[in-house]
Amino acid sequence: MKNGKTNAVVPTAGQDHIQGPIEAPFQLVEYGDFQCPFCGEAYEVVKQIQESLGGKLCFAFRNFPLTDMHPYAEHAAEAAEAADAQGRFWDMHDTLFENQNALEDEDLAEYAEELGLDAKRLIHDIRSGAHSARIQNDYRSGEENGVNGTPTFFVNGTLFEGEPTAEELIAALTERTE
Repeated sequence: MKNGKTNAVVPTAGQDHIQGPIEAPFQLVEYGDFQCPFCGEAYEVVKQIQESLGGKLCFAFRNFPLTDMHPYAEHAAEAAEAADAQGRFWDMHDTLFENQNALEDEDLAEYAEELGLDAKRLIHDIRSGAHSARIQNDYRSGEENGVNGTPTFFVNGTLFEGEPTAEELIAALTERTE
């Protein structure tokens, strides 16, 4: 944060994991942690928002693993990025949030197999930190924009400070500010 204000945080093609059209009128960016129970709740909320707004929403996910509190968060983020390297980020993203209580390396390998990924390659990527630079870039951008916990949402470029319910986020997304 600079001078008490955050920069506009919007989905960036080629940098972010994005669902929906980049030119959509409503933009939602989440900084999340795959082991965070509040992010698990937010996962369901985002699904509701996506269903409600459809092609009018561009959603981006950025990694913000809180390793001091969540010992498996870093490897889960690595697994998502390793799945991305095999073209399946969103499938792994969903699987990790749907199985938050089982995020050890053996579990991650099992999820990779279930998704039809090269599990040996995925585990090698995790253990070697092959995607750690990507995760650190997400984390650093979060810190620069005032993120200090998860989930943190940016709605149409602005830090969302309300209760992250579907109703509150949809209201914030669709509110017209000129």
